[in-house]
Amino acid sequence: MTMDPVRPHPKLERYYVRDSERPAAVNEIFNEGAPYYEWICRVMSFGTGARYRKQALIESGLRPGMRVLDVATGTGLVLRAAMELSGSSGVAVGVDPSAGMLRECRKSCAAPLLQGRGEHLPVASEAFDLVSMGYALRHVSDLRAMFSEYLRVLKPGGRVMLLEITQPHSSWGRRLNRLYLRNVVPVVAGVGTGTNEARRMMSYFWDTIEACVPPEVILSALEDAGFHNPTRAVTGGVLSRYLGEKGR
Repeated sequence: MTMDPVRPHPKLERYYVRDSERPAAVNEIFNEGAPYYEWICRVMSFGTGARYRKQALIESGLRPGMRVLDVATGTGLVLRAAMELSGSSGVAVGVDPSAGMLRECRKSCAAPLLQGRGEHLPVASEAFDLVSMGYALRHVSDLRAMFSEYLRVLKPGGRVMLLEITQPHSSWGRRLNRLYLRNVVPVVAGVGTGTNEARRMMSYFWDTIEACVPPEVILSALEDAGFHNPTRAVTGGVLSRYLGEKGR
């Protein structure tokens, strides 16, 4: 039986009208914003993002000698940490649909890079010990289809690790989150880079966070795809780390 797609959020008609237009629209946003992405991420996280990503990979079980696939690798923020942790005896590979992001990634990362989408990964089955994805599940068309692909490419006993920004539970937390990510970050991105493209990218970033399905839907989609006992850990009320394991 074919199950209905699990969309990460409803259509955002400010950016595209039909679901079929989503991939091209999202690619355009990230292609144009790619040169400014790393600077924005450093400013937005007050310089703590690299440490958090590395620690998340460690706590996910990444060790020297492992094979890692970083999906939606962007400019390589997670991928570079995965390369360091997997070491010379391991392999870290990045995948992203955006040619602009891959171009920026190549400037600072020597890992193999592939152009492709999480729903249709251009890699062999049972090839990796860990699949990682940093702050990008909101940009795909079908969570369940993507997680099924993650299961396919993982070795038995392999893990998936997803990082995401989640809306806080409290009303004041949501107001603060909205003020910072909706109002402050896009303005800082636009003024700091002098471009409308950076500001538009971060406005889209917030709109997908605000409309994103709740954590329970993401956990359920992981389980539907075949991952065992998926879990979620929260840092600072807004940073979610999802883990799932493939059966042996």
